[in-house]
Amino acid sequence: MGERIVVALGGNALGKTPDEQLELVRNTAKPIVDLIERGCDVIIGHGNGPQVGMINLAMDFASNHGAGTPYMPFPECGAMSQGYIGYHLQQAIQQEMKIRGIDKECATLITQVVVDKDDPAFQNPTKPIGEFHTKEDSERIAKKRNLLFKEDSGRGYRRVVPSPTPLRIVEKKVVEQLVSAGTVVIAAGGGGIPVIETDRGLVNIDAVIDKDRACSLLAQDLKADRLIILTTVDRVCIRYRKPDQKELIEMSLEDCKKYIEQGEFAPGSMLPKVEACMDFVRNNSRGGVAQITSLSRVADALEGKTGTLIHA
Repeated sequence: MGERIVVALGGNALGKTPDEQLELVRNTAKPIVDLIERGCDVIIGHGNGPQVGMINLAMDFASNHGAGTPYMPFPECGAMSQGYIGYHLQQAIQQEMKIRGIDKECATLITQVVVDKDDPAFQNPTKPIGEFHTKEDSERIAKKRNLLFKEDSGRGYRRVVPSPTPLRIVEKKVVEQLVSAGTVVIAAGGGGIPVIETDRGLVNIDAVIDKDRACSLLAQDLKADRLIILTTVDRVCIRYRKPDQKELIEMSLEDCKKYIEQGEFAPGSMLPKVEACMDFVRNNSRGGVAQITSLSRVADALEGKTGTLIHA
């Protein structure tokens, strides 16, 4: 049996429109199928920033401008994005596997992720979503729907939601069953649909979960051998974009901690990726490793030819 690998794809790598995405996923599928062809069990998570933003924008516009469209809560927009991104990905992967003569199933699982209703993130929502509004319109919508808006870089007011820490993948047993049966699984799209536990069961909540943290948690639950987070660079760098920039071939957990304390990784970019990798390595009893690399070089990273390896 080959390695069990969780791969985290960035939402920006999937395109901003359905037509663009359908074209891009054909290229996205090839390096993923490279891993499948090597005998790896592959589970794919993905971002959904541009896609859920597009859905939320369209729904908000139609609802706010009298088009007769009902207000669509943000978790439902996230579920829509999971479905349509997953459908495009699984179709492209199925086509690429057929070309290579690989007889495997591929399926998308709409995934819920439990968060803590008392997570500090709910006291300070920071993640902007949806369309820009004037101050007057934002105040009107905020009062009508009990939403929070903040001014965004001089461009107007946008709704903001929390970004809490993921605690539990609700459908993790289903993912395990599918993977054990040899299925290529797409799960935890967009970080998962955030839900909280109540006396009457799971209830959705307006929030955005970081997809790298969700993929790290999924990899821990599945006892994966490797977590691979894909980004726009082949390797993690310190002193990024400075004359003395240095690519890192590997980092121990201690190295990661040191570089974070030195402020080497940008909070909205590389930092959450490194922290997600650290969580996976720290909580993996089987000696699993994590890697950060680019989509096009993922097979090379598996052979140690590129990528940054993060280990205990």
